Amino acid sequence: MKYVDLDGRDGDLTGIVDPRPYLARLPVLAGQLPPGARAFATEPGHYDLSGKRCVKDLMPQGVRRTGADEIEIRFGHNCFKHDEDLLVRYAGVSRFQVGVLDVCDVSGLGEVILDELLPHADGCTHEIACRPGTLMVACRDLAARWVDAECPEGR
Repeated sequence: MKYVDLDGRDGDLTGIVDPRPYLARLPVLAGQLPPGARAFATEPGHYDLSGKRCVKDLMPQGVRRTGADEIEIRFGHNCFKHDEDLLVRYAGVSRFQVGVLDVCDVSGLGEVILDELLPHADGCTHEIACRPGTLMVACRDLAARWVDAECPEGR
């Protein structure tokens, strides 16, 4: 995570997630992103921390290979915040990295804190900070869509 401040301080509070450093750079970065990544990064509500279409509080549920250089990650909703799951399909994947000890399955990463979409020589990177780990995909482009979800907790 290059721009999002994950250890921010707001008065006496610490550990505040602050996307403002990234959002300040996003107008420049967006022009350097492939079309799908740009659309996802600039989607209204993506960085509205209390919004229904913000990635914060989603839970990585699984990764599956959908082609030779394609993967799909499903992020499950938080019943108290979201109405939908997020499905991200990555094309032209050149790197996939999970950064947390003792976790082979992305569902062990915990909830999403925040993400950044950044320009990369191969197209873009999608860097996702979770509790207690990180997930990074370098790819040619991605397609993100929100899909219907059933809430087992019956909010």
